[in-house]
Amino acid sequence: MIRDITIGQYYAANSLIHRLDARLKVVAVMIYIISLFCIGSVATYGVAIAALAAVVVASKVPLRFMLRGIQSIFVIIVLTGIINVFTNKTGTPLWGQDWYLITTGGLSMAGMIILRLIMLIIASSLLTLTTTPIQLTDGIEYLLKPFGKIGVPYHEIAMMMTIALRFIPTLLDETDKIMKAQQARGADFETGNLVHRAKALVPILVPLFISAFRRAEELATAMEARCYRGGEHRTKLNRMAFGAIDYRAMAVCVAFLVVEVVLSVLL
Repeated sequence: MIRDITIGQYYAANSLIHRLDARLKVVAVMIYIISLFCIGSVATYGVAIAALAAVVVASKVPLRFMLRGIQSIFVIIVLTGIINVFTNKTGTPLWGQDWYLITTGGLSMAGMIILRLIMLIIASSLLTLTTTPIQLTDGIEYLLKPFGKIGVPYHEIAMMMTIALRFIPTLLDETDKIMKAQQARGADFETGNLVHRAKALVPILVPLFISAFRRAEELATAMEARCYRGGEHRTKLNRMAFGAIDYRAMAVCVAFLVVEVVLSVLL
């Protein structure tokens, strides 16, 4: 289960999505995520699903590999859906009464929330799966650069965000190794009540935090040894530039946004 989280990993492939500019992909994902929480009709959901499916096919990332990210938080998604079923009392009553009343509105809201979460996870995973850490850092830094005029350390923020994403798979592998080592010593993480399971996580969290601080210190030492200095006057080996393929992809993103806005207004 620990290895199933795909956010932060990079999947090497020669696809159209991989060749797009990182800045365009970051903005496109942000627009798509915002649109997920603004749509509400069947038509707008259909357009969003079709657009996401087209991008997944164009990325050449195996669907099974991408769905692993959903499998890792399946319980959270189901619990979110259940909470919405019992908290939304609109529509026609179907079963139960008082606090455990299930209505058509509750079921509809739960279905939309679950669908939104699944699409959000896939879209977020696509960004890191098709963009290298260096490209992602440069893209985020470029987008945050205007904030530097008001004193925001945009380069450092972009670097920290990218390092955090990059180390997610590393920390997950480390967690998996620690869990297996503790299970080999007789630790039990799957039985007992919630309190018992929470206490069983202590032997995992302590060595995990120690390992995370050690890796952070090693990374800082390595960056200092290479005379790394962020911020102004830092040159780049490869400068980011939009090509014809990026402008076509931008036109597609604008078309998607216009269609979603029009459908939301009309329906």
